[in-house]
Amino acid sequence: MSVPGSFAVLRVLWLLSVFGTVLPLDGGMLFPRESSFREVKELNGLWDFRADGSPNRNEGFEKAWHKRRLAKTGPVIEMPVPASYNDITQDPTLRDFIGWVWYDREVAVPARWISDEGTRVVLRVGSAHYYSIVWVNGEKVTEHEGGHLPFEAEISSLIRREPTKPCRITIAVNNTLTLETLPPGTIQYMNDSSRYPDGFFVQNMDFDFFNYAGIHRSVLLYTTPKVYVDDISVETNFMDYTGLVRYKVSVQGGFSNTLNITLMDKDGHFVASSSGSSGGLRVVDVKLWWPYLMHENPGYLYSMKVHLIAVSETSTYEDEYTLPVGIRTINVTNTQFLINNKPFYFHGVNKHEDSDIRGRGFDWPLIVKDFNLMKWLGVNSFRTSHYPYAEEILQMCDRHGIVVIDECPGVGIKDIRSFGNASLSHHLVVMDELVRRDKNHPSVVMWSVANEPASEMPPAEFYFKTLIEHTKALDQTRPVTYVTITEADMDKGGPYVDVVCVNSYFAWYFDQGRLDIVPLQLSTHFENWYRKYQRPIIQSEYGADAVPGLHMDPPMMFTEEYQNALLQSYHDVFDQKRNQYFIGELIWNFADFMTSQGIYRVVGNKKGIFTRQRQPKAAAFLLRKRYWRLANETGRLLPD
Repeated sequence: MSVPGSFAVLRVLWLLSVFGTVLPLDGGMLFPRESSFREVKELNGLWDFRADGSPNRNEGFEKAWHKRRLAKTGPVIEMPVPASYNDITQDPTLRDFIGWVWYDREVAVPARWISDEGTRVVLRVGSAHYYSIVWVNGEKVTEHEGGHLPFEAEISSLIRREPTKPCRITIAVNNTLTLETLPPGTIQYMNDSSRYPDGFFVQNMDFDFFNYAGIHRSVLLYTTPKVYVDDISVETNFMDYTGLVRYKVSVQGGFSNTLNITLMDKDGHFVASSSGSSGGLRVVDVKLWWPYLMHENPGYLYSMKVHLIAVSETSTYEDEYTLPVGIRTINVTNTQFLINNKPFYFHGVNKHEDSDIRGRGFDWPLIVKDFNLMKWLGVNSFRTSHYPYAEEILQMCDRHGIVVIDECPGVGIKDIRSFGNASLSHHLVVMDELVRRDKNHPSVVMWSVANEPASEMPPAEFYFKTLIEHTKALDQTRPVTYVTITEADMDKGGPYVDVVCVNSYFAWYFDQGRLDIVPLQLSTHFENWYRKYQRPIIQSEYGADAVPGLHMDPPMMFTEEYQNALLQSYHDVFDQKRNQYFIGELIWNFADFMTSQGIYRVVGNKKGIFTRQRQPKAAAFLLRKRYWRLANETGRLLPD
């Protein structure tokens, strides 16, 4: 699973030698979209499943389970995809299972995909947590490290070898976290034979959410022509009423080709055109992409159609890909965050991909419900705490004008051994993959490279300087931050971030119950941060647990009254600083979520303003009143 140490050292040294350039990956990672020349086949549904419960968790490899149907190697159960496997059964050992689990299913591939040698067939996994190996018809086609980003492999030649047989897909997934994974963890063996059976071990982690595992997003087959549009990058700008879309298109497959680029408005009307693999599109009377509640027409998207014709001596290939494009700019000063040259104030939430039964599995009804709740609240932004969310969620943010701070899985980095070269090498690859996937989303306005790392440790300055500068080299259009909780944590990386994002829990984790001293502590906190770094500040987390229906007056911790009172005490200070350098507030958390079992959590974290089932606590109404007031200060209308 881990990157070999010698390779990691060489890679980091090489990265430093070429700093300031973009490090290319093997290819693009365009979201699969159907067109006249592309098809998509979803493989979601029930897969055969087995957890490898052998003592070394290695029986599946020793007995080559991938060589035949999983059901022929032993007992299997049905497992829905996408979904976390943890909460699907009544088996407590599966809920807390650490190690390899195996999925497989047979797929009928359309005959025309197989017979047409000019068609590429690609297998894509939206995400699987954490380390994955994929076989097709018993042959390994790819592997991937990291639990929240897509990976894929072309399988055309494999399925054409035996065209009359079903295509058998096997995916092995391992959720073990080590000091070099992201997020990191450790495996601890309990060797006291008087208390634990032989081989007993636990997975230790320094983050406060459940380590859900499995195939979490859609598995797809999709097609492209043999010569195809591999990647598209866009950057946008405007001056007065004229917009500019700069584009770059990558084509794979060889042969001479012609590229035609057409930009259309929301109603399908022609706006501009160009040709060639790079260039610019001039947009007259441009309609800018604006955040929700900042404009009467938020989330405006153009469509950029890329049409490819490639000619060889014997064949002609055509491909077409349409990319939604929002035209907007991002700028940061010492005191403001500017979208389209207008000050933007983040009034939003932190979230988790988390719900009953399905865990972290992708679920459209839940996603649509969450967006409806966010818009009801008056939310204009959220952070993808603490990992990249599904691409479909970012697409909804693009359409609805919800601003996103896009965070990588750099959470729980507390051990000095997690600041080594192997860890840094993997962290850089994760940022490569994240920027490659999300670079064209207008809703994404900032990258977050970590959450609450122990960055006061000696190796941290080199680690975060390298990481932040690398991310800025990948994307020069967006600011970069990492989220911190103490001034000591920010010491090593603070000079390199564009925005200071601060988590604080006064009167909760510190000075419990003392709401009266929150204003002093929080105000001093902000003043110290700004004096030191001269950067705009976002309160990226704050909050208190509240057990739904628990009431007490005067307020006491864990009651709905206390949650409200704590939020209000923070809001009073926010309002004092808003016209200075304070640019946003993100409540922790949007909804209650599951955690590991422990004496500090009663069936999960209860800091949500909604329950895990998306029912409002009293704090939801307090926050709604505040957020709509903030929105109306920019001239927007009250909600219905």
